[in-house]
Amino acid sequence: MDDMTSQETTPQIVHGQAEQPTAELGADVMAKACASRSVLHHVTGRWGALTMVALSRSVGPARFGELRRAIEGISDRMLSQTLSELEHDGLVVRTVHSAIPPHVDYALTELGAAVAEPLIALITTIEADLPAVLEARKVHDDCA
Repeated sequence: MDDMTSQETTPQIVHGQAEQPTAELGADVMAKACASRSVLHHVTGRWGALTMVALSRSVGPARFGELRRAIEGISDRMLSQTLSELEHDGLVVRTVHSAIPPHVDYALTELGAAVAEPLIALITTIEADLPAVLEARKVHDDCA
């Protein structure tokens, strides 16, 4: 067995837990050590989903300032961190342009667009059913 093969099958220790290679684990997001869990967190966290949707609504690549204006309430720091996480996961591509002045823009990758699709459907459903949600909240609060 060569070094590459032994490295691929050796579990790694992450935060005191053995992280199993994805192939052995079967990419089970319910498993604590599965790497898909961190991707799910990045995508479905407060700012991840909104950033993905903002990028999907953008006509072409979006600059940082455009995204910040599109996502009300996000700080520069959180937008930067979120974009970095999504880029690390292969969902966003960051392009540096050496024009004068230099600038950077962001776009969804093919994988990112595929992941954004069900997020958009979820948001559309939530927005369409918002009156029912608000009524349910009112009923719940009145009973409490």
